[in-house]
Amino acid sequence: MTDYPEHLLAREPAPPYAGEGAFALWHFSEDKQLRTFKPHTPRTNPTEPPQVWAIDTRHAPMFWFPRDCPRGCIWPVSTTTPDDRETFFGQSGGERVHVIESDWVGRMQTTKVYAYRLPTDAFHPHGVGGYWVTTQTVEAVDRIEIDDLIGAHARARIELRITPSIWPFWKRVVASTVECSGMRLANSGPHPDRF
Repeated sequence: MTDYPEHLLAREPAPPYAGEGAFALWHFSEDKQLRTFKPHTPRTNPTEPPQVWAIDTRHAPMFWFPRDCPRGCIWPVSTTTPDDRETFFGQSGGERVHVIESDWVGRMQTTKVYAYRLPTDAFHPHGVGGYWVTTQTVEAVDRIEIDDLIGAHARARIELRITPSIWPFWKRVVASTVECSGMRLANSGPHPDRF
């Protein structure tokens, strides 16, 4: 598959980014020696059956972070209101915004992440758009090192915001009409708006 299979997803995908490349499936890790991926139940979602998880190229930038870094990733979709588009994207003209807390900047500057390309034919789309799963054990077919996570965002034309706390932003996101993905939010700092 080289074209993005939007028709297979349960939600509208994020907009394309600069230098996106062909459709592929990826697993991101700070471990540079992975090869074989076996089905498992993620500790962050223990109700899921054992599977191998992958993310497609379009949504891969959501993983251009240290693994445990709390982040909020947003993009507009067809149902995003003009007011929300202006609120979240109007100041920069970007189509995608990623937000992290300032305490994570040092790790963003020093962490290397490895993107493992996985065979697409073994996977099917998960209910959350952009994620793909298989119950089969698969072998990585390629590995790419990303050693400049901030630069990767800049080259992709994805706005990376750095803020003391993610929570004022995230509270507004979940009440809005933008599409979003929040990851590792439990690792964020304390704040009165924290859910």
